[in-house]
Amino acid sequence: MSGQTKKHNGIYDFMAKTESMTIVRAIRGGLLNITPILILGAFALILKTFPLEVYQNFIETFANGLLLSFFDFVYAATFGVLSIYMTISISRSYTRLKENAMSSTASVIFTSLLAFFILAGTNLETFGTASVGPKSMFLAIITGIGASALYLRIFNMLISRQLRSYSTGADREFNQMLSYVIPTALTAIIFAAFNAFIVYVFKVDSFRELLVLAFDKLFSFGETGFLKGFFFVLLSSVLWFFGIHGSDTLESVMQTYFVPNLEINQAAIAAGGAPAKILSKVFFDCFVLMGGCGSAICLLIAIILFSRNRARRGLGYTAALPMIFNINELMVFGLPIIFNPIMLIPFVTVPLVCYSIAYIATALGLVPVITGTVEWTTPIILGGYRATGSAAGSILQIVNVIVGVLIYLPFIRLLDRRDEEKYRREYDSFVEYFRQNEHELLTVKLIEQKNIYGEFAKALCAELKHDLQQGIVLAYQPQYNYQGECVGAEALLRWKHPAYGILYPPIVIKLAEEGGFLPELEEAVLECALRDRPALLKKFGENTKLSVNITGRTIQTTRFLQFCQKLSAKDPFAGKNICLEVTEQVALSLDESMTKTFNALRDLGMSLAIDDFSMGQTSLHYLKENLFDFIKLDGTLVTGIFGGNNCKEIIQSITSLAESLNLSVIAEYVETEEQKEALHETGCDIYQGYLYSPAIFLD
Repeated sequence: MSGQTKKHNGIYDFMAKTESMTIVRAIRGGLLNITPILILGAFALILKTFPLEVYQNFIETFANGLLLSFFDFVYAATFGVLSIYMTISISRSYTRLKENAMSSTASVIFTSLLAFFILAGTNLETFGTASVGPKSMFLAIITGIGASALYLRIFNMLISRQLRSYSTGADREFNQMLSYVIPTALTAIIFAAFNAFIVYVFKVDSFRELLVLAFDKLFSFGETGFLKGFFFVLLSSVLWFFGIHGSDTLESVMQTYFVPNLEINQAAIAAGGAPAKILSKVFFDCFVLMGGCGSAICLLIAIILFSRNRARRGLGYTAALPMIFNINELMVFGLPIIFNPIMLIPFVTVPLVCYSIAYIATALGLVPVITGTVEWTTPIILGGYRATGSAAGSILQIVNVIVGVLIYLPFIRLLDRRDEEKYRREYDSFVEYFRQNEHELLTVKLIEQKNIYGEFAKALCAELKHDLQQGIVLAYQPQYNYQGECVGAEALLRWKHPAYGILYPPIVIKLAEEGGFLPELEEAVLECALRDRPALLKKFGENTKLSVNITGRTIQTTRFLQFCQKLSAKDPFAGKNICLEVTEQVALSLDESMTKTFNALRDLGMSLAIDDFSMGQTSLHYLKENLFDFIKLDGTLVTGIFGGNNCKEIIQSITSLAESLNLSVIAEYVETEEQKEALHETGCDIYQGYLYSPAIFLD
């Protein structure tokens, strides 16, 4: 193993351990659950603050400001109370991970909310939406995790000591409710005592206020120059990484040290002087917080252009519009960046590098000092020009974006590799589970399993349905006669997943069946095989029979017959040597309707083969109506031909029966010359297997 590989494995192991922590999983799960709220809130904010004067005048005056009020309502109901949603979601996620069947998830959530409101200072006159919005995300994380963990700990202690509260004669629901009283009360008392301690010792109104004051204290040193700005960017980015809304948490710092500088510059110009204050709020908005915290526009571009992960690119496309206007909560919480060890370095480094480049460029006079007022939602390029009154401001933004993308790029690739290895391990485990339980799963739906395999199956099923046309490819395994001439080829379904490669075919069929789109899948396979036929004939010869597998439940449907009739109307099957190979015989119902359907398919010019044929009653049953042209031997008979369990004799009986009915017999899984000769002795002279060729792609 190379040193580079060991290094990557060490990083992956560290990340795996970090991500397996209950706290991290709970926070990520909580963030994922509120993604719809983030999307809705982000678009409401865009429509409310779109930086175009004509548009702003329109929404303010149309129907007496009805549109503006509507956007305000949506924003207030989403981002305005985001911390409440976050507390609920994290508490629920944490409780589910703990899998405490005896506790009430609702009771844990309500207790976490109670703790949140205690620490947020609901008793204060100043309490409002600002106290429950993005500024209190860190508080939501503390209470969502802390209060839930404390509640469950107390609850479990009471259970172990049999101290749950009961009321004699009360019904079961009331008794259950009483058992939740003590954990809720004790948790609330502990958080209230903690908040009271903070208020008393630090002379503040609430724990939340203490956090704000503590951050303000950190910036009381020195002049407002490069170092203070550098520290501001560093701290803001680190806070974001831990789920704390850095910009809002440090808002008072911004107002105290940086916001006044723009007015000072404008006053200097008005007095005929030159602006001298490099740092201002607009400076950070335009040259550092491009796309939001972490210079996230650089991350967005790196993901869309270079990520191999489809879901991650999908997130990028969804988040693109808000991020153009510097609203990046969807990316930060959806990727997520929070508690993501891979993203810590670039998320902190990129804004620091952008800050340094912008500061130095301004100090050297390459870019004018900012004197223009620009809304923080103004897109890059336009924002740089308006802020500086020069194209140099736009060029500086472009330079910063390019540098930022280059810094993010290797970490995006590392994230992709980590995910690919993780998904591969999950897929291998899923396939092993499927193979071990394949027989039992015939009557059970994979996607309804209440375990990790059920969730995995649901995700695969959705991806398969999405890729029904683009992701399906076929491999072809040739069939040879005894003289070594290629007489046919079987089309074998292959779904190439972007992360897992070629999927185990029975899983694909199973998922398509459970997802309700097996007919569409098999129709797509037939169409693909027909498109491949010219290349197939060129490779194997003009007389090659093309066999396509169709399940018993699909081939006997009116839908499939009509589909074949439409194909034949466009390009007749007659003379093309197309064979439909029927799998899953048990699904066939041999009645008059099926007989008519099969005869109609044969009238179109297609032949029919019965797969996995043995001497069982089910197989023999389908020969009575003379509907088939080929018999394909059950693979266990071929592989067991030297096993001494009468397989050779059974094959000989089948070939004799087939000869009397004018049917051809095909043997698959033929891997050795000895098998071929033994089959020839029984009367079987068409072979398919590794002796001749594995399934191959035509490309």
